[in-house]
Parts: sequence; structure tokens; C-alpha cells
Amino acid sequence: MPEERIICSGQIERIGFEDAIFKFKSNGESIEKVAPVKNHKQGLKLVAEQLLDAKTGVIQSPDDITIVGHRVVHGGKHFSNTTVITDAVKDKIKALSSLAPLHNPPNLEGIEVAEEVFKNAEQVAVFDTAFHQSIPEHAYKYAIPNEYLDKHHIRLYGFHGTSHKYVSEKANEFLGKQDSKIITIHLGNGCSMTAVKNGKSIDHTLGFSPVSGLIMGTRSGDVDPAIIFHLAERHGFELKDINNMLQKQSGMLGLTGFSDLREIEAEAAKGNKACLLALDMNAYRIKKYIGSYAAIMNGLDAIVFTAGIGENSASMRERICKDMDYLGIELDTEKNTIRSSEIREVNKDLALVKILVIPTNEELEIAKQSVALFKN
Repeated sequence: MPEERIICSGQIERIGFEDAIFKFKSNGESIEKVAPVKNHKQGLKLVAEQLLDAKTGVIQSPDDITIVGHRVVHGGKHFSNTTVITDAVKDKIKALSSLAPLHNPPNLEGIEVAEEVFKNAEQVAVFDTAFHQSIPEHAYKYAIPNEYLDKHHIRLYGFHGTSHKYVSEKANEFLGKQDSKIITIHLGNGCSMTAVKNGKSIDHTLGFSPVSGLIMGTRSGDVDPAIIFHLAERHGFELKDINNMLQKQSGMLGLTGFSDLREIEAEAAKGNKACLLALDMNAYRIKKYIGSYAAIMNGLDAIVFTAGIGENSASMRERICKDMDYLGIELDTEKNTIRSSEIREVNKDLALVKILVIPTNEELEIAKQSVALFKN
């Protein structure tokens, strides 16, 4: 930074499994290996070791790193802006873990490991919830007694904000205007959609916690809340077990036995009925939100697909866009199958609504916000 030049990159998939996959690129070297990575703490230490490796390393000493930017999912009412991490900030992130149990605990682990490894660096938190602070009261407030908002801060917060902010800005650049009506569709293991009007988030599928809205890898998305009380009162389930079920055992995993869409699509291609139904359910839920967000914005200029599934699954994009021509959404099948790392249109040439595939870059957005914090 500030050249925005990538010096190294990498990722770890399947953390918690014996066959976790570690990928790293630097100095023309590319490493991929399969090894057990038990938790996020072990994973980040593995990354730090690679940065210092004599062959692929990009730093001579951990002191060469001056800023470490961290994605933190839930900032609650406390954080609406990028923040330098202190002990008080860490305490608040920990206190919010019950609202984002899949994310805030490992986010905090990453911070603490980075503090150990990069002792002289400033640690910075970039919150997923920040971009959605522009959602108006009539959209973020739930129809429950007012005191629950006033005293307990129960409201829609929204998530994946770093991704939605990045791709919506790229979409506006592509469209060549700021007074736009865009729906950004972030599809990965976690999934969400945002109605972005004139560059501002005005509604979002995830709410008080990252479990509502779309069907996700292990999370249920929208369910009737009466189900929770029915399971507790009539069938004796503990609330913690119901919460675990909705967060970690539901979604595509609960429907198919798989949480990875690549495995689900492979099984569907073999005729697996559970997987075929789950894909249809997933697309159906997304189509419902496209319709509702087009209604609240009174129009639509573009829909944006992003994140692992949104960028890479042509078949999922096709399922979602099928029979949406009444809204001006018409997919070009041939364009849709072309793979690229660049922004691309996959709509028919005369379609009224642009269908864009925009690779998200949360790392760059986090870096930009982290550096800007110290410039200001």
C-alpha cells in the first residue's frame, strides 16, 4: 500500500479437518499442501511462518509488518467505523460472540495471534456491520416492543458489509453513475443480499445475527421463529441445541449432507434428488429477495454476483436468473459460462438490467480502510 500491489496471497480451506488445504503464492512460488489445521489460531501461525520462509517469504522480520487489518463480523451498536484494536475493543468483540458464534470467536483468535506474531504492528478491525449503518429505521427496526431496541439494541445490523461495499462501488464505476439501484448478491458458505441505492445500503437479508435470509452452507436462513418454541416446549430441545442446529447443522448441510456447493452440484449432476431440491430451494429464496428489493427501490439497474459461489457457479447464476425477464433480467447462457477474474456482464445485449459478475476483494477493502485510518 498505497499502490494496492499484491505481494503475496493465500488461503486455508476446511479448517478443523484432517485434509485442510493450505495455499500460498509469493515471489513466483506457489505452494499447495494438505495437512490437518485444527483451528484458526494454528492456521494463522502457519501463514506467519510462510511469510518468513526463506524461499517464499516476503518479510525479513515480523517487525516489517506495520498494520494488520482484521475482518470482524459483528460490531453491534458499538462500532460503525474502522477501529484500532485495544483491550476494550477485544472485550466488546468477545461480548458479541453470541450474535455471530461462527465468526467473532475466530476473528478474535486471529487478532490475538497477530498480536503475538506481529508485536509492533497496529491491529485494526474492519466490521462487516459498518456498511449497513445507512439502512433506514423503517427497515432495520423489528415489529417488537420499542424497549427491545431502546434498551437491548435488538435490530437488523447486516453483514458481509466489506464485500457489498466493494462490489457495489465497482458496479457503479462500471455503470458510470452513482444514482443507481443495485442488488449485490454475496454467495459463499455464508450468503447475503443488499439493496444498494445511490451507493448506500438500504436493506439487507441478514439481520440481528448472520443466520437469517438466504439458505447458506450450514445456516438455515429465514425460518418461522415459532419453530424454536415448538422444538423447546413440545419436544424438549435445549435452546443451545436449537441454536447450534440453526447455525451449524442446517442450510445446505441439513438438506443434503454437504455444505460445499461444489460437492452438491456434483451430486445433483448424478441425479441426487436431495441435492437437486436444495439447489432449487436456494435459488428460489434468492429470487424472492430480488423481487422484494426491486420493489423497495422502485426499479433495478443491475444485479451483482460475487464471492465463491456467485463468481464461480454458472449453474447457480442460471437457476437464479431463470424466468426473471419480467424484471428485465435476462441471462446470456454463453457469456455466463466464460470464466474470468475481471468484471464481466453475463446478461443479453438488450436486457434492461445488467447482470454483473464482480470478484470481491475484501482483503483490498480492509487494507484501504486500515491505511486510511492512520492517514486521517
